Order: sequence, then C-alpha cells, then structure tokens
Amino acid sequence: QVQLVESGGGLVQPGGSLRLSCAASGFTFSMRTMSWYRQPPGKERELVATITSLGGTNYADSVKGRFTISRDTTKNTVYLQMNSLKPEDTAVYYCYATWRGSDNWGQGTQVTVSS
Repeated sequence: QVQLVESGGGLVQPGGSLRLSCAASGFTFSMRTMSWYRQPPGKERELVATITSLGGTNYADSVKGRFTISRDTTKNTVYLQMNSLKPEDTAVYYCYATWRGSDNWGQGTQVTVSS
C-alpha cells in the first residue's frame, strides 16, 4: 500500500532553516506529482508546493523565494527546503500524492517557528 513518511520538522527561530523529507513507497514515485501541504493551528490545510514528474514546480505566494521543493527518484523521496522561516510558517506539514484515484497523506511533521 501507499506510504508517505515525513521527517525533519522541529523548533526553529525566525530567520532559520529546516529541510523536510518525505519517503514514499507503494507506488511508482517517478511518475507522480508530489505535493507539500500545511495546516496552521486553527486553520484549514493549504497547498505549499508541488513538483511534477518532470521536475516542474509551483509554490504558494506566501512561500515563493523562501521554500524549494525537490525530489530524488533514486531514493523515492521529496524534500522541502525552508529558508527565512517566519512565525506564520508554524504548522503541521504533510506530504501528499494521488495514486489510482486515491488521495494519500503522510502522518505530518510539526514545524514551529518561534523565538
């Protein structure tokens, strides 16, 4: 079955950096668009960044120029490099992919930006 396992979250000061990883299994990773979403406290889940199977990327306006999504097909892993972090980036970050018509989510990783 599809598994998405996020890691790399934590507590960081404003202006700091973190790199999230999402290890994927159970589907043909190289052929699928992969996405990162986040859910801030008390708010709805929102799309952060997407990377297609060909490497095309798209970002939410709020993270453009600060976050970079990438993928390594040899490791079946998608990454989210987050720089210049702000308190408003505090959220649970989720990895997402569709496969055979089903939505698939990871368990999430907490990112807290605070001094």
